[in-house]
Amino acid sequence: MENLGKLLLRISVAGLMLPHGIHKLMHGIGGVKYMLGQSGMPQFLAYGVYLGEIVAPLLMILGLYTRVSGLLIAFTMFVATAAAHAHEIFSFTKYGGLVVELNALYLFAALAVALIGPGKFRLGNQRGFWKE
Repeated sequence: MENLGKLLLRISVAGLMLPHGIHKLMHGIGGVKYMLGQSGMPQFLAYGVYLGEIVAPLLMILGLYTRVSGLLIAFTMFVATAAAHAHEIFSFTKYGGLVVELNALYLFAALAVALIGPGKFRLGNQRGFWKE
């Protein structure tokens, strides 16, 4: 059951992240560049969205380089939160949830995947800390 849980977590994190990347692939990353510029970060970081929201989720779903993929997604969410919600990190919605709770959920779930690895349900028979 542990391996099924790992598969479910991988598919959940990556499967929900991937449409965000596809949207940016179809409509561009101008909004991301703008947010990064407004927060004082270099705009070239916007191109990392393609790694963190398309490449990493695809690899995570397949179970290839899952730990690295988890770290890429987590970093993407860290930068996105810093760029878009830096002033709201400890703010609450009118319903009592954190404003950044979805960002935090993606970030920490991706970190969990990076820590626990892909499990047995993956492509290839990879070994080593970063692959297993």
